[in-house]
Amino acid sequence: FVRRTVADWVCLAKHESSYNTGAINRNKDGSSDYGIFQINSKYWCYDGRTPGASNGCRINCSKFLDDNITDDIKCAKLIAQRARGLTPWVAWRNRCRGKDLRPYVKGC
Repeated sequence: FVRRTVADWVCLAKHESSYNTGAINRNKDGSSDYGIFQINSKYWCYDGRTPGASNGCRINCSKFLDDNITDDIKCAKLIAQRARGLTPWVAWRNRCRGKDLRPYVKGC
């Protein structure tokens, strides 16, 4: 499992949801992405509307839409662990991977 820095996670959240914990994006395949980390309903959570969903994090997708991101973090860490990194997130691959991420944690 490749360890990620806080800057990686902050960059991911910025470019997936603009830090919006209530973000929902519908995908062409009928699934949706939920919350600050845009966790997908086809593989990771249950929303009652995604055909063939597997609910890998064993949680209702609506739990990712509140301001308490504890459950979001737990699921995102599971996704990253299974993938051995943050590559499942398109925004991280396109906007964060291999970049100087120091600005995302400047002043922390």
